[in-house]
Amino acid sequence: MNKYLSIPDLLKKGEYYCSYQERCHLEVYKKLRTYSSSDSDINEVISKLISDDYLNETRFSESFVRGKFKNKNWGRVRLSLELKKRSISKKNIEIAMRQIDEDNYKNKFKQRFYYMVEKFKNEKKIVIKKKIFDYFNYRGWEHAIIYNEINKL
Repeated sequence: MNKYLSIPDLLKKGEYYCSYQERCHLEVYKKLRTYSSSDSDINEVISKLISDDYLNETRFSESFVRGKFKNKNWGRVRLSLELKKRSISKKNIEIAMRQIDEDNYKNKFKQRFYYMVEKFKNEKKIVIKKKIFDYFNYRGWEHAIIYNEINKL
């Protein structure tokens, strides 16, 4: 059996892959690469997916930022790094970052910060500060915001 698919079959695979979740171009390329060895075929399919609105980098980046901020409590630094890792353009990263309301961003930080303080209240103050910094640093929150709040403890 031939492992590599024709363009119409690749297009069906790509449409299905993009229909149940927002995808970036890189994810679709990697997926289609498992079905075909021809870059020209894959690029043709990706162009068709874009023209049929199955694939939209702006829509993906906005959805990605909203979801990761809301569900995983990621900060702006981590969000932009993850989008860059997926080869999203700077313009689309800027557009996506506008999805986060500044007041909502600060409120989420303070809510998580005081949750962490409460969680580690029986620890020494220096240990609390380190654990809180590590938590927020890993999730990509800006150092200035973290230090500002930690210094208030």
